[in-house]
Amino acid sequence: MPNKAASRCLTVLIAEDDDGHAELIQSQLEDAGVKNKMERFRDGLELWNFLDSNGRKDQAYLILLDLRMPKMDGLEVLKRIKSDPLLSLIPVIMLTTTDDPKEVEDCYRLGCNCYVTKPVEFSAFAETLNRLGLFLLIMSISDVPRRAAS
Repeated sequence: MPNKAASRCLTVLIAEDDDGHAELIQSQLEDAGVKNKMERFRDGLELWNFLDSNGRKDQAYLILLDLRMPKMDGLEVLKRIKSDPLLSLIPVIMLTTTDDPKEVEDCYRLGCNCYVTKPVEFSAFAETLNRLGLFLLIMSISDVPRRAAS
């Protein structure tokens, strides 16, 4: 059974400079049943400034991070998050149109939890986001009772 309190407390941070993509991400997550609060950031610096002042508080976040953004790109934001002892615990999902194998490898090397390539075709992109929404719901399940060792 999902831990409803945990799922309500988790805030999804969406760093996406394209308005259309950001709206599609939010609506697809909502359509998939994600009820969590979502906050959108238009560039990497805006997200970093938020995390730098709020990220170490007792609040659960999940970050959907675009790779190519103005002011500070997603790779730099990821590097900063994963090098900070407290922020490094925040799950980061790269959600980008870039499928360059070196960039994918760099993101995993720096500590991203998942790398999702946004398909250019609208219906395929919507399906990817729908699946991601289901993944986010699954991630909100915690503290499953465990049997004692015999």
